[in-house]
Amino acid sequence: MPTQTRNPVANAPAAAPSAPGPALEVAVRSLRSPTDRGRHDNQDNYLVVDGQGQARFLFDQREMRRQLPDWPPGHWRLAVLDGMGGHSHGREATEKTVEGLLELPATTDLGQLSSRLDALHGRLYREFQAAGLETGCTLIVLEIPTRGPALLFHVGDSRVYAIDHQQVQCLTVDHVPATHLAMLGLLDSLQWFQQVHVRANSQISQAFILGSTLGVPRLQAETIAADLFELHDGNLPLFLRGLSDRRALELEPDWIYLLASDGLWHLANPQTFIRRWPALLARPRCSLEELLDRLFADLADSIRQQRSQPDDNCTVILLRKSVPAEAAQAIPNRL
Repeated sequence: MPTQTRNPVANAPAAAPSAPGPALEVAVRSLRSPTDRGRHDNQDNYLVVDGQGQARFLFDQREMRRQLPDWPPGHWRLAVLDGMGGHSHGREATEKTVEGLLELPATTDLGQLSSRLDALHGRLYREFQAAGLETGCTLIVLEIPTRGPALLFHVGDSRVYAIDHQQVQCLTVDHVPATHLAMLGLLDSLQWFQQVHVRANSQISQAFILGSTLGVPRLQAETIAADLFELHDGNLPLFLRGLSDRRALELEPDWIYLLASDGLWHLANPQTFIRRWPALLARPRCSLEELLDRLFADLADSIRQQRSQPDDNCTVILLRKSVPAEAAQAIPNRL
């Protein structure tokens, strides 16, 4: 069996009676290798802070738990991180970032979340540079207050998807060379989609801790800028507008939200696998742990069928927001 991290109670909704927020189901799993024939080390990581302030994350590839003091009841924080395997100390980069996330107080303000994460990036950048280490990680943070929309912060090529019984929507833009080319007007929407979502790609143009080449106004960057470069509607091409890296995100009841590292779609034909997600995941009567079982079984089968491509570390968080009982009673029956 593949080495994996799973929490047998991760699919339980928040149950604190003092928490007025929405009922959430969250499940997380991190695999070193979905088929047990790929990577020998897991450089991915995750953070789940539930509505009672109970935090779960990986340290030395094992799940740890910590109770955060003074955490607001009903507030959640989710994060997925993918250490850069092509550089040294990718796992250390994700662990240091998680440590920083554990120190950040909960927030309901997007600007505050962004400034705090920019500051964390800057501190870790200086720390790793001083140690002579050129490494980094992807980072997705989803801050979910008790009221109002979730707050999204995104760096790298890990992704957020929204799935219902009919469709799959990617809610983030990969920080990769093809996106840089599209920003320069050198790729159209079809060419960009082919390079980012159809072809297997391991190149990245921005990473937490490492820095960025996305802001360079030409094809080649001679150096990596220390600061993160935010993608927003002012610099994204028209066909990617609305997918800013840092934005408020309304979570629709009964949709499945999937946060994942790129090991989930590191396949020869990723879209064939992704198009099966509505059938695999849009099952309201299944627990999120059951849905993770289905997803990873299908992934392992897809990897084995392609034969020539080894599998990668893979980390997935599934999130589902339930309709409150009183609100559900107010919704008229549909024919």
